[in-house]
Amino acid sequence: MASQSQGIQQLLQAEKRAKDKLEEAKKRKNKRLRQAKEEAIAEIDQYKLKRESDFRRIQTSIMGSQGNLAVKIEDQTGEKIQTYNSNYQKYKEKVLQELLNMAYDVKPDLHANFKYTL
Repeated sequence: MASQSQGIQQLLQAEKRAKDKLEEAKKRKNKRLRQAKEEAIAEIDQYKLKRESDFRRIQTSIMGSQGNLAVKIEDQTGEKIQTYNSNYQKYKEKVLQELLNMAYDVKPDLHANFKYTL
């Protein structure tokens, strides 16, 4: 009986060691998966930053910086306003005079559709 109980003890110990080794292997696997996931996330972030910087560089080279565009638009708007104001001052009297001449020069005529009946 002693040899059977000793054999059972050895089997139990072997089973426990196998179970411990299995748990240790699972822990290592989980640790490697976690590490791989973190590395993948870091690589994705790095790639994303690179692509965003490339996009900004291309956008700037094609469209110019937005600050420059805003300055150009403001300059063009100011020039147009000055042109409109100078044209207004230049033609104001002439247009006003033509309007007044049209209002003063009334020619009373009968309308073409008017029919005189007695």
